[in-house]
Amino acid sequence: MHNFLKSIGFEQMNNTKLDELLNTVVEEPNSMNLAVDSQGNEFVEFTKEFGESIGIVVCGNYMENGEFNINYYYPYFKGSGITSEESIEIEKHAEKESYAAICDDIKVGVTLIFYMQNVAEYLMEKSHWKENFKPNFSVTLSGMSLAGKVLLPINKSEKQIERSEKVTQNRNHLIAAAREGDEDAIESLTLEDIDTYSMISKRIANEDILSIVDSYFMPYGIESDQYSVMGEILNCYYVDNKLTNQRVCVMTVDTNDLIYDICINEKDLLGEPKPGRRFKGTIWMQGHINF
Repeated sequence: MHNFLKSIGFEQMNNTKLDELLNTVVEEPNSMNLAVDSQGNEFVEFTKEFGESIGIVVCGNYMENGEFNINYYYPYFKGSGITSEESIEIEKHAEKESYAAICDDIKVGVTLIFYMQNVAEYLMEKSHWKENFKPNFSVTLSGMSLAGKVLLPINKSEKQIERSEKVTQNRNHLIAAAREGDEDAIESLTLEDIDTYSMISKRIANEDILSIVDSYFMPYGIESDQYSVMGEILNCYYVDNKLTNQRVCVMTVDTNDLIYDICINEKDLLGEPKPGRRFKGTIWMQGHINF
């Protein structure tokens, strides 16, 4: 069973219940997409929604006798808005017709790798591209979490908020210059990191780390599309899974100026989410590329 089924309200699923659930997706989908995969074979994608923006995608192909063969499935959560407009590279996974996308967003400071949701749409679009064509599309990111907690915000004055925004803008400009090979920018970033490390080393002796660091975004574990994150909650609401009646909490989170949505089973969230508070947890990052 896919671990992140729990994030959208499916838990304690045995193999029999899972087979029934997947058959329901194939027999009663909300949408169906057909395409030709990278090997020239038929690729069929069934999508069924079990609540607002949450559901399951089943991918496979029809056999000669007319039966549908399920190759793989995954739970999905659709985010809102545009998360990033940086250039995107798309790579196929080795074992199946699923794709990972890579996005270098200056705001985060790490290379964003996420699981692509709209594979069939990508395959249809790609069939019309000319050789060596490099797409430049926006992406809507969304995270699914199995465990998280709500933290109180850091009390900041207006001057501190303005100073933090200026520091962030300057750092983004330096990172952009460093990417172009500017040695002065690289040196400035190195010195800035040394100063930051020195400051944290001094303050951590008397303060809690979560009162010093108010936001972070970093890779988690050995899977490249999972991250440990902490960020400010901008908005939150609840969605009911129509089949299990479990409640799923949906939060819009700002992490290092990267704004995206996260969903988590209400049972797995410690604390009460409210705008202004912070979410801390681990997520599986998905993304819908806007072709």
